Amino acid sequence: MSNDLSRAETLSLSVLSIACLAVLANTFQGNGEPLIASLAFSGIAFSFTYSLIRWLTQTFIGAGLKGRDMSKLRKPELPETMGAVCAVVYLLTLITFIPFPFYQDIVAATSGGGNRDVIVERQPSLADGRVLHRFPHSKLASYLSALLSLQSVVILGIADDLFDIRWRHKLFIPAFAAIPMLVVYFVDYGVTNVVVPVQLEPYLGTLIDLGWIYYAYMACVAIFCPNSINILAGINGIEVSQSIVIAVLLLLNDILSLYAAPASPSPHPATDPHLFSIYLLLPFIGVSTALWWHNWYPAKVFVGDTYCYFAGMVFAIVGILGHFSKTLLLTFIPQIINFLYSSPQLFRVMPCPRHRLPHFNSRTGLLEPSMTEWQQPPNRIVTGALKLLASLPVPLVAIRENDKGAITQSSNLTLLNLWLVWFGPMKEDRLAVGITGAQMAVGIMGLFVRHKLALLVFRQDNRR
Repeated sequence: MSNDLSRAETLSLSVLSIACLAVLANTFQGNGEPLIASLAFSGIAFSFTYSLIRWLTQTFIGAGLKGRDMSKLRKPELPETMGAVCAVVYLLTLITFIPFPFYQDIVAATSGGGNRDVIVERQPSLADGRVLHRFPHSKLASYLSALLSLQSVVILGIADDLFDIRWRHKLFIPAFAAIPMLVVYFVDYGVTNVVVPVQLEPYLGTLIDLGWIYYAYMACVAIFCPNSINILAGINGIEVSQSIVIAVLLLLNDILSLYAAPASPSPHPATDPHLFSIYLLLPFIGVSTALWWHNWYPAKVFVGDTYCYFAGMVFAIVGILGHFSKTLLLTFIPQIINFLYSSPQLFRVMPCPRHRLPHFNSRTGLLEPSMTEWQQPPNRIVTGALKLLASLPVPLVAIRENDKGAITQSSNLTLLNLWLVWFGPMKEDRLAVGITGAQMAVGIMGLFVRHKLALLVFRQDNRR
């Protein structure tokens, strides 16, 4: 891959950037139009990320941040940790965007300082119709805590890419990065009640206060989202593709929630959290699309663990501070299935090699399920379970036995390998398309359940 942009790429990115800057300049009027500004920033972030990935390719290789693509015949050497470029551009974009969601509070509605903590009574010297109000410090605190959590997880992710931290240590990396976000949630929101399904109300009441258990649940969400994307990896484009699909699904959820909120003179309580989510998701889609362009089959760069941590933390933040963490998990159903399916290997019930990516057959050019070796035959319980799973009409594992009927190999327990067990060997891009399509289909089904069937279980929808 050339380090320089082609003439067509340079022209296209320049036109996109200039158009987005023109849109930004036009937002400094009225209420500031933060949604339009966020969309413009997303275009600029795409252009910067796309260009920097090209320009920094040889720099990363020269610094030793490189790896071989094991699913190719010639196993080319590619730059790694390009997700760090994506994450840095995203953080700078969010920092630059800070004035826009608060433009109305800083310029249009306050005395100009934007730092008043009390409602100011109208004075004779003020023009008629000018109303001064409290600056939304809680919204700013949520935004800044999101930035701090993202900065923390990016630093920890880069450390993982550089020093190859062991799984048992890096599993809890996102929990430390989530502390600023959870502190702000506690101070500014602090709601730990959950709504009880209608069917259980006679026994449990309408609400249950979970207290500290709810914070433990949110910490688990912050741990699960980054690591689940990191686990469902191993082929070109899959990490970025699943992340873009999840981001689009969450953006669709925000749009549906804003559309369903009733019109009223004062904003609905659900409006600000969903706008906050959109402000974070639009630039994420911009930088991720630029990275996807270079990481899709045949990949020209690797994303590294940094991107997985960064992407997962973005989703955890919008789910927790946007107050729809349960809806968030509906878009993570494939990742949840992959985690549960992988658990026997992750928790060492079965042998777990360091890398469980599908096996590349150099003769056919196709990917096949990768197999893990059993140095000793598994015990009778594990043997019976594996043989049962392999004999199902829809097999859940592939096994190989010796002449005595003892299991010597079994397929690695990942969704990628399971897909190959079901549908047979296939090209790498076809496997990525299949998994990404399944992610989109299951996510849309989850949103349908959330927005159309929720009232069958709960008494009211919190959007209304």
